[in-house]
Amino acid sequence: MAYEGVPDEINEKLNTESDIDTIFRRAQSVYNAWCKRPEVERTTKNLLRELDFDFFEVLDAVTIARSRYHIQNYYDTTEIGTFPKRLKPISLYPKLTDKPGAINYKDVYECLNQLNLAIYTPTKYILPSRLSKYVSERETEKFRVGRESGIQRLMSINLLKRMESSVHSFLLTLQKIYAYMCDTSDAIDRFQKDGKGKLNELTDLSNAATDFDEDDQNTDIFTVGKKVQIDLRDMDYLSWQREIKADVDVLETLIHMTEDISPEYDFKLNQLFEVIRNKEEHPINPGNKKILIFTAFANTAEYLYENIAPRAKEIGLNTALVTGSIEGKTTIPNFRADMNHVLTCFSPMSKDRDVVYPEDKNKDIDILIATDCISEGQNLQDCDYCINYDIHWNPVRIIQRFGRIDRIGSKNKVIKLVNFWPDLTLDEYINLKDRVETRMKISVMTSTGDDDLINPEEKGDLNYRKAQLKRLQEEVVDLEDMNEGISITDLGLNDFRMDLLAYMKEHKDLDRLPFGIHAVVHGDKPGVIFVLKNVNKKINIKDRNRLHPFYIVYVDMDGEILVNHLQPKDILDEMRHLAKGRNEPDKELCKEFNRVTKDGRQMQEVSKLLEDAIGSIIEAKNEEDIESFFSAGTTTFQSGGFSGLDDFELIDFLVVM
Repeated sequence: MAYEGVPDEINEKLNTESDIDTIFRRAQSVYNAWCKRPEVERTTKNLLRELDFDFFEVLDAVTIARSRYHIQNYYDTTEIGTFPKRLKPISLYPKLTDKPGAINYKDVYECLNQLNLAIYTPTKYILPSRLSKYVSERETEKFRVGRESGIQRLMSINLLKRMESSVHSFLLTLQKIYAYMCDTSDAIDRFQKDGKGKLNELTDLSNAATDFDEDDQNTDIFTVGKKVQIDLRDMDYLSWQREIKADVDVLETLIHMTEDISPEYDFKLNQLFEVIRNKEEHPINPGNKKILIFTAFANTAEYLYENIAPRAKEIGLNTALVTGSIEGKTTIPNFRADMNHVLTCFSPMSKDRDVVYPEDKNKDIDILIATDCISEGQNLQDCDYCINYDIHWNPVRIIQRFGRIDRIGSKNKVIKLVNFWPDLTLDEYINLKDRVETRMKISVMTSTGDDDLINPEEKGDLNYRKAQLKRLQEEVVDLEDMNEGISITDLGLNDFRMDLLAYMKEHKDLDRLPFGIHAVVHGDKPGVIFVLKNVNKKINIKDRNRLHPFYIVYVDMDGEILVNHLQPKDILDEMRHLAKGRNEPDKELCKEFNRVTKDGRQMQEVSKLLEDAIGSIIEAKNEEDIESFFSAGTTTFQSGGFSGLDDFELIDFLVVM
């Protein structure tokens, strides 16, 4: 996006050794290797150590990132406002229905586990002697089989996700797949009668992509590869039809059982309305009736609107619907239901409705039902109540959804998250989901000859997802709380550059400050933070220091390195935290420091720590030269070569007591 596929457009603007493509290729390689490490070693710190300097140069050049954690810890929120307090989330576990003798979640999962979905893997049934007609140099047999197995697996997981979303969405998908299977089976029957029949564009499922949630749509699995006509004479169509008919029987059972669950008997739907009614009767912030309801699927969103909006209107609440695939709807008469208009009237204060749409001053939307098309980048903090009608399999998506109302400057003192989970224990939920994925893996394994059913990374991913889902049941999780994840704010230094530019506007004489100035602050980790400058322009130690020619080292009072020069962001974060809200020297601390150092005449202890700090950068140490950092006049670095200390100047230091 930044350089539109023409690397030269950006290469000439970057202060890097390598070109942009090489930089990202190396970074990807480092990241791939990092992902394969044991979980205990897969830390942000280890990743930062491996990424090269050029990558951070690019990042600093093109990104600005702020997280909740950074704003709360490093910014004065008196002017920009504060974040609302998060109340403990509510986790609900509704059953499918309260209709006597009806199907439950476990029954559904057991049926799904019986499905083969061979309808999506026709290449497996093409006779070996005829296979050459359907493969090419670009589309090998392995390519086709792999693609079809991927679709098969995705379809199976999609059924599971839709079941967790709503009975309505699940039923629509069941009926669509059922019709596809019946049509194919009928085509085989006709072929057996008259000996003619081709299955037109059998594996072209590009239209099916719209049935998936946003995360699953981010794949070309449906559109990669050519459209294919398969001649049934080239297939073992009897075996294929046998598998298809077995699935048809399972689908008939599922359709029959779920068709009986009308909105009247949809327990989850009715529980949602009770949550809405309770919020209306007992607002968590005075007078605030707004509710944001998220679902992964447009079909579920439409179903909720059709069944919730009329009932909400009866208790005085206006409802709107926004998805990425259909035109918006609202219960306000003569209301233009495009996305921006709807969102502005749902959150009128944060989106300046009275300025943007002055004619709509009295048109308030109380309930917004939406898909993840608005889960990022929208300020909807007039609302204080967010409901996840289905739990997205990617925990990050849940955090992004809540982030629409969990925003700085919110007028609400408190906000709340409500999560609807399947009526299962978390272990049952994870295990059943794992079984569906594993069954699909077995199919891939048998078709490709792969004997690695689930590799260690996937096991780790399952454990990770389980841990995060468990946390989501009990708390609201921040992105930066996920130790396994990497945030853009972990990587860039732009925060500090912006702070510096703002500071320099008010303090234009920074260049006149002498070297060696220092300050004293209170802190939890006593020690000294040294800022040094390498004056040998030809040298960047190991070519890894992001701040070259400057080096920052944090050493404790015993000479142990707390943070080394290869982790400048960690030290800068610590310095900013230590200095937050302090505009004047701490007189008592300064008195104590002057007493211990005899007003700066006895700096042996600090000199020793400086020796340890520089010793962490270079191999050699020279106490006499270190001592000269704190002497009047010119330094006496005479050890020669880079192993000596004449390549550094002491810019300043911060004593933490």
